[in-house]
Amino acid sequence: MPPPILFLFQRCCMSEMDSWLAERRITEVECLVPDMSGIARGKILPSSKFVRSQVDNSLRLPESIFTQTVTGEFVDSDVTDPVEPDVILRPDPTTLSVVPWYTEPTAQVVCDAFDRKGKPVPIAPRQVLRQVIDLYAARGWKALVAPELEFYLVAKNVDPDYPLQPPIGRSGRPETGRQSYGIDAVNEFDPIFEDIYKYCDVQDLDVDTLIHEGGTAQVEINFNHSEPLTMADQAFLFKRTVRQAALRHGVYATFMAKPYSQEPGSAMHIHQSVVDMETGRNLFATEDGTDTPLFMSHIAGLQKYLPGAMPLLAPNVNSYRRLVRHMSAPVNLHWGRENRTAGLRVPESGPEARRVENRVPGADANPYLVIAASLACGYIGMVNGLEPTNPVVGSAYRLKFALPRYLPDALNKLNGADDLREVLGDDFVSLLIEVKQAEHDAYQHVISAWEREHLLLNV
Repeated sequence: MPPPILFLFQRCCMSEMDSWLAERRITEVECLVPDMSGIARGKILPSSKFVRSQVDNSLRLPESIFTQTVTGEFVDSDVTDPVEPDVILRPDPTTLSVVPWYTEPTAQVVCDAFDRKGKPVPIAPRQVLRQVIDLYAARGWKALVAPELEFYLVAKNVDPDYPLQPPIGRSGRPETGRQSYGIDAVNEFDPIFEDIYKYCDVQDLDVDTLIHEGGTAQVEINFNHSEPLTMADQAFLFKRTVRQAALRHGVYATFMAKPYSQEPGSAMHIHQSVVDMETGRNLFATEDGTDTPLFMSHIAGLQKYLPGAMPLLAPNVNSYRRLVRHMSAPVNLHWGRENRTAGLRVPESGPEARRVENRVPGADANPYLVIAASLACGYIGMVNGLEPTNPVVGSAYRLKFALPRYLPDALNKLNGADDLREVLGDDFVSLLIEVKQAEHDAYQHVISAWEREHLLLNV
């Protein structure tokens, strides 16, 4: 059972949620839990049963959902209990919203996982991010982040053996070339984007600008900056929203890191800053705009520890296809001012908006884990007073490749990253490695079209 104070707080919140559901005549509630890959797992309950479940602790799922791979398989792990006990789900009322693409009044809510003693489950991605936020708070710091999410619109692809194709726009023709920042190119798919904005408005997702990115039918949507857990929730729900809006128009939306071999990949850039919890002052710059030593240490932490955190930023085999030179993705962790070729970019800004943009993560990553990892690396740098390299001048592509090239390399780096294990949680890191290793093993059993094309009759 949860501790009494927490239980009373939950009862109060449930009363408010019950009223919210009744006012909107909600008939069903989708209870969502992000797994290791950022996939929405959970249960769908009638609204009356959902309310009762928070009184009798009957909203449960097996702990093994966190051992599930992207293919739906489960790994046998020493980290989790072999008898697969249930975890108790507690909805976060700040995430409760109407699901706008259903005809029947339906709500959704993101849930946290607790054990039977009322303790948070440490291997749950949402809890991993909470732990990092708590480390900042213990020092009087509050992190602020703003994700930028890129994705492709593609024609429906019902046979995975066939390459993806651009979708047909309003002109009746597919996009055939890159149209970076093209207004008319975006307007080709205006009905989809109208639904995306409408759906986001219903869910209170704080999206900002929309632009056409460098790839064919590739789009980027930026979020306004806010607290890390809020922005992770929004990115998690946004991915689902975009896919649903595209499907309504007979198109797929994909957040794969590299869906096309000859097009730029899709990223999840994270702008991050740190403010004083009491005053709200940005700790990365002085009043006259000078970078603070704390800012430099934050950058240094990202430089030193992001290679070990790569399985959280680039979690799939496909993720590493994105990280190639001259394709709008970094290949190292140099930092520079207004330099988009570097892994870490410091945008021009006033002191109140001083921040660093982590350009390494892929759009395919779990937003909770991306933000947790990025903030964790900066945190370690700050508490240890690390010093960064000098800012790079000119193209960082001319410099050495300094990121893991393949998923197994990244897993080996994370396995030996003791500082990250301490911040993110030893059990979580061990389980993540097991899940991602199982996914790589499954990939190794697949014979690709390249192998059939070049090896079948030639070797």
